[in-house]
Amino acid sequence: MGEHVKKAILAYSGGLDTSVILKWLIETYDCEVVAFSADLGQPDSMTHVEENAMKTGAAKAYIEDLREDFVRDYVFPAFRGNAIYESQYLLGTSIARPLIAKRQMEIAALEGADAVSHGATGKGNDQVRFELCYLALDPGIKIIAPWREWDLGSRTALMAFAEKHGIEVPTTHNKPYSTDGNLLHISYEGGVLEDPWAAPPDDIFTLSVAPHEAPDMAEEIVLTFDKGDPVALNGEALSPGKMLKALNELGGKHGIGRIDIVENRFVGMKSRGVYETPGGTILRQAHLGMESITMDREAIHLRDSLVPKYAQLIYNGFWFSPEREMLQALIDKSQETVNGQVRLKLYKGNCTVNGRQSDNSLYREDFATFEDDQVYSHKDAEGFIRLNALRLRIQKMVNP
Repeated sequence: MGEHVKKAILAYSGGLDTSVILKWLIETYDCEVVAFSADLGQPDSMTHVEENAMKTGAAKAYIEDLREDFVRDYVFPAFRGNAIYESQYLLGTSIARPLIAKRQMEIAALEGADAVSHGATGKGNDQVRFELCYLALDPGIKIIAPWREWDLGSRTALMAFAEKHGIEVPTTHNKPYSTDGNLLHISYEGGVLEDPWAAPPDDIFTLSVAPHEAPDMAEEIVLTFDKGDPVALNGEALSPGKMLKALNELGGKHGIGRIDIVENRFVGMKSRGVYETPGGTILRQAHLGMESITMDREAIHLRDSLVPKYAQLIYNGFWFSPEREMLQALIDKSQETVNGQVRLKLYKGNCTVNGRQSDNSLYREDFATFEDDQVYSHKDAEGFIRLNALRLRIQKMVNP
């Protein structure tokens, strides 16, 4: 602390933490603070965010609807690569951070600010994600991370600070866990979930019904893809944001997309998280189905070998890195023929592909058939097998 700051841009949600941070920044650094809030489709209302920021002392507040940008420029590119971290996590929090950081840095440039600030704690992944993005976009920016500086180490201390300074903190449901939500997912961590043996409470979920309470009748939907992106649902063209919203509603209705995992944070510890990603789960299954008939075998295998690295880069905060951009170029090239339609069945927590068609389909019934055909010589397989077995035969001859 003590470093001279003229103006700081704060990533502001309007909750307890960032409301306290706003006032703390003004007091500690004697600087102007501009609040920035991004609407990414989170469940919390944005109605009073600007008013609360100004009441708490912000010089200005930017409240921006970035839902379409989020899905088009971040979610869809990741899903073109089937990005999934540690085989289960669809990166709902991770993928939102680079957009927030990028817009925060653009506002810093517009406002002539010399510092940016965030409300991420010193134990989590988000501090890394935000700050790697800040520094990739402006190597000279000053970063203020209050959770690594102040002595307000508990919710009680934050509430006392808020009361002392007359900060009106919006009332929230007093759940014993922290959440992060956007159009892709909602996460639940901490509190009762810190024991990995304890089952998540039944009332924790907000986007989906329990699978056993989902409708007894399956529902079929058809997704249309263009270059790896979903562009129409049941024949109706939808923008990226509206598409994910519609898929969330369908997935939530049928109890799809709940996971309970223990993941490895970038900072070194294991963390238990419960996630709901209804629309993303449907989208991933549909995309895999579309690729299965439109992508070449070796192209799929090469791309799939890179997915763990690609997902790790997103999880760890390296969206604005040369290696992520290189992988994205490869992924996007692979999607040029991923066009067509996939039919899915949604039923009690399950999403299954039961049909796919494409003008770019590489599936040929006349080659794959078990009936008599004129295009494939069974005799050719003998030489193919013997050539592939040659090294194995030699190995056994030399080392019987």
